[in-house]
Amino acid sequence: MELSFYIEELKDSIDKAINNFEHQLLKVAVGKANPTLINKIKINYYDSWMSLEELASITPNGPLELLVKPYDMGILKAIEKTLMDQKLNITIVNVGHQLRLIYPQMTTEKRIEMTKVLAQLSEQAKIVIRQIRQDINKQIKADKELSEDLQKNFLDQIQKEIDKAIEQVNNLLKTKEKELMTI
Repeated sequence: MELSFYIEELKDSIDKAINNFEHQLLKVAVGKANPTLINKIKINYYDSWMSLEELASITPNGPLELLVKPYDMGILKAIEKTLMDQKLNITIVNVGHQLRLIYPQMTTEKRIEMTKVLAQLSEQAKIVIRQIRQDINKQIKADKELSEDLQKNFLDQIQKEIDKAIEQVNNLLKTKEKELMTI
């Protein structure tokens, strides 16, 4: 097969892995109120489970506070109860027509702990990328149409793409760590 086939398959898999890593990074609290930390929480709305972002507007109100304003005021109590059940380490204040979610200031110890979590997420992403490389390499080695030189060339090209992907993961990690350590 052509190198472009293998590269295309590799890039598709790597893109999925990196997108998953970016999604995981969004979930990591960095000491600032971030709607992505709560917008996917499922709320029971008339015997149907819906995400919070479908039921309410979630807007930042300063660096440590979010406002959650339901589109239907009848669900305010259900949203409040669900958020309290999530044990998010936030203060929830019901002000009648909306909820104020107040995040605590992050301590230095908590920031250091979160950088360790980020490092674990980064390592998991790299493991997935390396597994992708192994799978593609097996396909290339099993391709009997390729000469030995062509196989080596393909494997070298695959390795270059893997190196780029791991560098991208490292850059995303550094950016998130910098954001985390900024007070």
